Amino acid sequence: MILFYSEEINPRINYITRLIFTQILGNEVIFTSNSSSFQKSDKPKINYSYEKFDDEFYIKPHRLLYCKAMINPDFKSVWYEGEKYFFESSKDSDLPFDPLAASFYLVTRHEEYLEEERGKYNRYPAERSVLSKYELLKKPVVNIWAWLLAKKLSEKYPELVFKKTKFQFYSTIDIDNAWAFLHKGLWRSAGAIAKSVLKGKVSEAKKRFSVWSGGSPDPYDTYGYLDSVFKGNEDKIRFFFLLGDYARHDKNLPYRNKHLRNLVKQTNKKYTVGIHPSFSSSKKKGKKKLTKEIQRLEQITGEKVEKSRQHFLRLKMPGTYKRLLKNGILEDYTMGYSSHSGFRAGICTPYFFYDLKKERETKLRIVPFQVMDVTLRDYMQLNSEKAKQEILDLMREVKNVGGTFVSIWHNETVNDLEGWKGYREVFEEMNRTGFKWAHEERAT
Repeated sequence: MILFYSEEINPRINYITRLIFTQILGNEVIFTSNSSSFQKSDKPKINYSYEKFDDEFYIKPHRLLYCKAMINPDFKSVWYEGEKYFFESSKDSDLPFDPLAASFYLVTRHEEYLEEERGKYNRYPAERSVLSKYELLKKPVVNIWAWLLAKKLSEKYPELVFKKTKFQFYSTIDIDNAWAFLHKGLWRSAGAIAKSVLKGKVSEAKKRFSVWSGGSPDPYDTYGYLDSVFKGNEDKIRFFFLLGDYARHDKNLPYRNKHLRNLVKQTNKKYTVGIHPSFSSSKKKGKKKLTKEIQRLEQITGEKVEKSRQHFLRLKMPGTYKRLLKNGILEDYTMGYSSHSGFRAGICTPYFFYDLKKERETKLRIVPFQVMDVTLRDYMQLNSEKAKQEILDLMREVKNVGGTFVSIWHNETVNDLEGWKGYREVFEEMNRTGFKWAHEERAT
């Protein structure tokens, strides 16, 4: 147990301190703003204030945790034990930077509230992130800082025990297009054929006819294959279904389609299923669409929907999360970048969304992901061997700090066809390694 002192125990300090010490380090924290009782206590203690008392563990705070307004902090890099940090502290502090303020800045996505520049599909650009600028995007720095803090505290207070959480692995699948050619109805199929012919894509038209005649399987129908890869680990799998109305960026089958409904039902019997809110639902006038899409999934499965991931990873702070909360979503898997692999919020531990506008912790649990199939192939342009290495490196980073590794794949990217040739092997190796490591951790 750690005694934590600050002149003011405000919601920001309460939130980030419990995240670091309780959720990541597995220790209890008790708070006090009484300097006299703090100084008399013989417990392991942290002084997080602007006045150092005696020989307690001391961190001079950065002003961020005491601000009620949104600020643009002044970033000054600090080198310590060969690593780069920001939010410089004082010379008499036991650490030259403030890990609490720096961690709070990252996990709340403070910088995204203030950033006016938006990238493709109106998404926050990874290049604007402080972690990208400091070349720390591939490191779960919040977890690393937490364990650095634990190490320093243990040196001062040997009786302190920190419990490292076990590595966890989740494989998640987005179903944007359940089938490439099948079950799409006469008019939509006829239109697709005409479009292919007019564009001179005769081979594509032939593929459609071959699938329709039963001569070859639908290239997006990889569900049996996915079952074989996931066998024995069904509890670590998440499927997210797009059930929005047909639009430019939302092209799945209609939610009333009996084949799609049956796929959702069968998948829900084996795995955890969540909603994949449509591109259209993330627009300003999309609030009612989100509600409808969640209701559609609930009607199909007969179960309450509590998990989600935004289509196209359209995430805007804090609006997206507030909408999800209003619609009963309690766990979201959108936190990550489409253009870069790594740690968007600098953390690989699931945590609760803190609303900076309301200055309060919410019930929405954020589960960050580290890598996506499209990121590896399209944005990073990695071949299969380099993609394997990229994933393995990230998994090691997560395992080293006892975090949770999450990936995003799609049913159409594991078919080992055309542009995705070789990526099925990447998918298989990632899952083999991830499940193996997670089982080994459980056994210890």
